[in-house]
Amino acid sequence: MHPELNTDDLHRLAKKRVEQKMGFLTHLLVFVLVNSGLYLLNLLRGGADWQIFPLWGWGLGLTIHGIVTLLSLQGQDLRERLLQAELRTLRERAGR
Repeated sequence: MHPELNTDDLHRLAKKRVEQKMGFLTHLLVFVLVNSGLYLLNLLRGGADWQIFPLWGWGLGLTIHGIVTLLSLQGQDLRERLLQAELRTLRERAGR
């Protein structure tokens, strides 16, 4: 994946990836807990189904957060491949 990275660089990269994943999982946990609480509150109060509005709005935000996290984690490999291709191209040009 990153052949020229030393142990410290790999550790920093791994830490960054774990932080991205934990950020999403924390967001997911808070989403589930808060929306469950809103649902229970709505049941106990016998009101209209108002809790659906924060569920949909926040759910959209959570979905976007998940997509951005996934693309960021997957995109690191793409960036590395593009970087290696550019380095090869530049080395070939310099050798002419």
